[in-house]
Amino acid sequence: MGRFPNVTYQLMLECGGNGRSFFTPEARGNQWTNGGAGCPQWTGVRLADVLKAAGLKPSAIYTGHYGTDPTLAGETDKPTISRGMPIAKAMEEHTLIAFKLNGKDLPLIHGAPVRLVVPAGRARSRPSGYRASGCATRSMTAPAWVALLPHAEEADRAGSKGDEKDMAILESMPVRSVITFPADGTRLPAGTRKLDLRGHAWAGDYDIKTVDISTDYGVSWKSAKVDAPPNKFAWQRFTAGIDLPTAGYYEIWAKATDAKGVTQPFAAANWNPQGYGANPLNRIRVLVES
Repeated sequence: MGRFPNVTYQLMLECGGNGRSFFTPEARGNQWTNGGAGCPQWTGVRLADVLKAAGLKPSAIYTGHYGTDPTLAGETDKPTISRGMPIAKAMEEHTLIAFKLNGKDLPLIHGAPVRLVVPAGRARSRPSGYRASGCATRSMTAPAWVALLPHAEEADRAGSKGDEKDMAILESMPVRSVITFPADGTRLPAGTRKLDLRGHAWAGDYDIKTVDISTDYGVSWKSAKVDAPPNKFAWQRFTAGIDLPTAGYYEIWAKATDAKGVTQPFAAANWNPQGYGANPLNRIRVLVES
């Protein structure tokens, strides 16, 4: 990688189905709550530099790329997985071909010897690739599936995938906040009357504008302090001091709003079979012992 400048950024890596377990009825796939995400430090070269050196054609508007792993079934005649993205995203300066993770050589589990942090390969003139069509990486754009909800589980078992015209490729993750301290279910010692809360928030392509905290089920809200991100596409730390006037049970809610003014909903919206885009506000429970 000595031919191109090496850069280091802290960048979000999030499963498209992060938050899937918040959907009702249950969608297929790993039942993530908020744990399908992380924001480590990546070192690599800019994909844009490599594409420019390769001679990117002006007609290219979308990328297509394939993983080299074998399929889980050991099949050799099928691609394991592929993805694509708009050329503008591929040329964004933070899109990397990474070879280090948190300052160390990239481990095998994260794609050693190199990986694309925002995956891309050869450029194409249209969206392409296995799992880039149908509903495999798509979320709902129309409320047409509301009528299906009473029968969603039956439709899912029958293999129904909905109408593609009511879906769009998931290209950017929705706004999300996660309280990281205290943990859900924490018991606090008797006499505790203040709690220093902290967490992280992020919003795909956008910065976080505000994070608000409620201890009375959304009746009132208090603004948290939100730190600037270390660089674009990194999560942002938030902190808040919470008053706990008496002993007893409390729910603490966190709600983030991004730079476009889009905020987290109270419940997971736009149910879909693959369980993408579920980002309800974060809730934790604490008990102050008497």
